Amino acid sequence: MTVISSQNFSDVRFLISVFDLKQLPAPEIPEIAFAGRSNVGKSSLLNRLIKRKNLVKTSAKPGKTQSLNFFLLDNCIYLVDLPGYGYARVSKKTQAAWQDLITAYLETRKNLRCVVVIVDLRHELKTADLQLVDWLRSVGLPFLLVYTKADKLSSNQRSKNAAALDAGFGISESERFMFSAKTGMGRDNLLQALDSFLI
Repeated sequence: MTVISSQNFSDVRFLISVFDLKQLPAPEIPEIAFAGRSNVGKSSLLNRLIKRKNLVKTSAKPGKTQSLNFFLLDNCIYLVDLPGYGYARVSKKTQAAWQDLITAYLETRKNLRCVVVIVDLRHELKTADLQLVDWLRSVGLPFLLVYTKADKLSSNQRSKNAAALDAGFGISESERFMFSAKTGMGRDNLLQALDSFLI
């Protein structure tokens, strides 16, 4: 049994950037993948989650993550940062290659326990986010929605925007989390939710 919320995060390290499925590490320990539109705040969320400032590189330039980046947490869990989708300023050919890599990884990785889908709380529902969630449902992959950048909105606006996203995704309030990489809001609750996929 592996529980992420009980880890001390004393040993967190970058393991490998995967550009081809042949490079994937052996599927011997549980894995959690993190997906979201370009510049949604995936790297910032991961850094806050693992109590690091810049282990996962952040960038203002969309399309910075171009591979499946594996991080090993306390030698018992893989955290996988997936390339962003959406408006990344890269060629259509490159975007298609990323998509093929991500899809093949998600469809075949037996030790993948959950996909954390990160959505910017400030914006209305995006087609690409809904398509990803619908696809995860269709293939039976467990996922968890996280609405990030919550610190940038007032409490009332957060609630309003979250309710609109909930309706768009067809989920209840209990099926997602609001998060702020800046303040740490939602971190403990997210870790506990991830535990349910690891036990």
